[in-house]
Amino acid sequence: MERKAGILLHISSLPSDFGIGDLGPNAYAFVDLMTSSGQSLWQVLPLNPTHQAHGNSPYYSISLFAGNPILISPEMLYRDGLIDRATLEALRIERSERVPYEEVYKRKEYMLEVAFKNFKEDQDFHSFCEENAYWLEDFSLFSCIHKRLQKPWWQWEELPKVEERELLKEKFVQYIFFKQWRALKNYANSKGIRIIGDLPIYPARHSADVWANQDIFRLDVSAGVPPDYFSKTGQLWGNPVYNWERLKERGFNWWLLRIRHSLKLFDLVRFDHFRGFSAFYQVPYGEKTAERGWWEKAPGYELFERIREEFPSMPFIAEDLGTIDQEVINLRDHFGLPGMKVLAFAFFDENSTHLPHNHTYNSVVYTTTHDNMPIRDWFFKELNPWQRAKVLDYLGYAPSKVHEAFLRLAYMSVAKYCIVPMQDFLGLGEESRMNTPGKVEGNWQWRLKDMPQGELWEFVASLCDIYGRA
Repeated sequence: MERKAGILLHISSLPSDFGIGDLGPNAYAFVDLMTSSGQSLWQVLPLNPTHQAHGNSPYYSISLFAGNPILISPEMLYRDGLIDRATLEALRIERSERVPYEEVYKRKEYMLEVAFKNFKEDQDFHSFCEENAYWLEDFSLFSCIHKRLQKPWWQWEELPKVEERELLKEKFVQYIFFKQWRALKNYANSKGIRIIGDLPIYPARHSADVWANQDIFRLDVSAGVPPDYFSKTGQLWGNPVYNWERLKERGFNWWLLRIRHSLKLFDLVRFDHFRGFSAFYQVPYGEKTAERGWWEKAPGYELFERIREEFPSMPFIAEDLGTIDQEVINLRDHFGLPGMKVLAFAFFDENSTHLPHNHTYNSVVYTTTHDNMPIRDWFFKELNPWQRAKVLDYLGYAPSKVHEAFLRLAYMSVAKYCIVPMQDFLGLGEESRMNTPGKVEGNWQWRLKDMPQGELWEFVASLCDIYGRA
């Protein structure tokens, strides 16, 4: 039986001297450390462009196909002769445990302008543009107009004339991003590391995807989830939902293009908000909260039949969290997709499927996710005394380090994959939380100041050996 272990750490959270983690040397060093400690899975968040207007969220992007320019490595550009030493030095930002996004956007834009001036088109670049024309043409034009007008596309009245050089620069930036990503992924694969990527279910309303394909979206409603554990008023995401009838008429071609694109980037793909393929929650456009929404059925079986025809190996994971009913479970199990078990959800219901003794083999166990408080402060700050006592009863002892006890619970699970956020490996607290759902400010900022060394990796390696995940 296959038993694998891995780490959840987004690219932006890697240490670097340029304000944000990137696709440069520290990403390769992280792969080496994972390999040395018996890990074989690296999970990242969406790689799509982010922007400050929406809190830098990788789940609210102007493109579901494009890569994020601020993750491009200055050191790799220097190595390739696209920027000089003086430019490289000018890009440095003092290391910290938070991403200074405003400064990062500014310096990376300067870096890419310099690199573009030094770039000479070649066959590899032209081949990239041809292979990705189905999304790259629309995205490049959209991005240029967006930068000029600085307002959402439905307020665009008279479109400005876009120069060929502007379009070429957008294509160049995407070419560099995917070139650097491809090199990193190939290196990881050569070391036995498979990369798990996230597939956000919806694009942003203001995105190239919606602008260029308006007929496959419903713009009169916004996606979200009803009031739940994370938010008393629900989550109002603002994304439009799909016109599933139109997509079905076209054989779900747009979705197949997305998945084919994602499988070039990742070895395994996690379907974000999987329950939205069974039924989706929508709220009238313009509402301030998600309280006045309703559920509508989605053609999940027809969609995943087409997906299975095109991708018979089905290298997917279902993010089956939130308001889950039997229909969601049936859809997941019909197509044999592994679901998620999260230990931070396990102790609120004595029959919870997240409790380790209820886990199943075809699943992925996590201590927490990027939307949770890290496990240490979850235990001390989110649980009441009765719940903490329940956890200690389950463990059978009072651990000196709560996070290590939960790592063992996760590793010993029968689930075939075990993924632990780096924050939980390190035993960090709420200061390292990646995202608080329903909150716009202060998310997606945490990062490693320095690469962990020594005892951490020895401990991780011992867990892999003890629980058969090496």
